[in-house]
Amino acid sequence: MDWGAGRYETTAERLLPAAREAVDAAALRAGERVVDVGCGTGNAALLAAEQGCAVTGVDPAPRLLDVARERATGLDATFVEATADALPLPDASADAVLSVFGVIFAPDAPAAIAELARVTAPGGRIVLTAWIPTGPIDELVGVLRSAAGPPSGPPRVAWHDPRALGAEFARHDMSVEVAERRISFHDESPRAYLEGELRDHPMARTMHPPPEVAERALAVLEAGNEDPGGFRVTSPYVIAVAR
Repeated sequence: MDWGAGRYETTAERLLPAAREAVDAAALRAGERVVDVGCGTGNAALLAAEQGCAVTGVDPAPRLLDVARERATGLDATFVEATADALPLPDASADAVLSVFGVIFAPDAPAAIAELARVTAPGGRIVLTAWIPTGPIDELVGVLRSAAGPPSGPPRVAWHDPRALGAEFARHDMSVEVAERRISFHDESPRAYLEGELRDHPMARTMHPPPEVAERALAVLEAGNEDPGGFRVTSPYVIAVAR
């Protein structure tokens, strides 16, 4: 998927509360070296830099990196084009590695986890967020993905599952603590939210769902709407801290 397609900036703004939670969980200290993997437009990277850290943001989408660089003016933050399974960084070069809904999309999850562990210095920590597969937004994604046919490739890591995640990090002599959080998405109406997603989100722009799929997606949002006077849905996710 081309994450530079559409306008991911809209999604990034909605996800900013989760970036704040992840940065808080990392308990950063001024002067630490921080890497943000799948940094997108720079939410977590910029929060870390504002705390006095030296930050490197990594993402495969050049356009999003350009947005992040523009936002980072005056901060100690650099941005590099690369994928999570091939980080262009030395071993043990980060005191903290962050990934806010980023590394979870890596096609080769074990290789990406190995890279996160490789660049983390002894005594450092990895903080990542992952969606729990339940709720209206998860259903919406499933409907939109149906337009692309059945998934291909190897089974994905259950990033939200403490046991599965713990087993992956145990291979690198790291243990994991997982805590659940929730985030809400708002708009004027279910239709307004869907139209925005179809217009802006890279996944929707890449899949080009036909009208009948869009109508099924709208029905999911209407059924899950928590605000009769507008639109609000709540999605659960986890914050995982590996040491």
